[in-house]
Amino acid sequence: MNIHIKTTNITLTDAISDYVNKRLDKIEKLTSDDPSTQCDVELARTTTHHNKGDIFKAEIHLVGANGLNIYASIEGEDLYGAVDQVRDAVVRDFTSTRKKQSSRIRRGGARIKQMMKGLWSRGAN
Repeated sequence: MNIHIKTTNITLTDAISDYVNKRLDKIEKLTSDDPSTQCDVELARTTTHHNKGDIFKAEIHLVGANGLNIYASIEGEDLYGAVDQVRDAVVRDFTSTRKKQSSRIRRGGARIKQMMKGLWSRGAN
């Protein structure tokens, strides 16, 4: 997985970069079958004149093969907390998308089986 980190109104330090890379290991494990997956992370400070409130923003855009396109954005009081929350949102969306795809495949297979049973039983008579 290719990870690209962009910052806005924040300087990207080694500590922030290491923290983001460590948190994205869970997403990387989920997408390990597709090495061409692109993960764009944007960390921003939304306002420069406030000291309290939701002033940090973390965004993750995950793009890969087979139609994988997941985007999540979270605003929070703490940059590290926002990174954790956005990672959890991406993992939740990724697993629900995977469950939906497997459900569609199973339903399609069941319909084909029903159609084949209908054809074979009619042909036997």
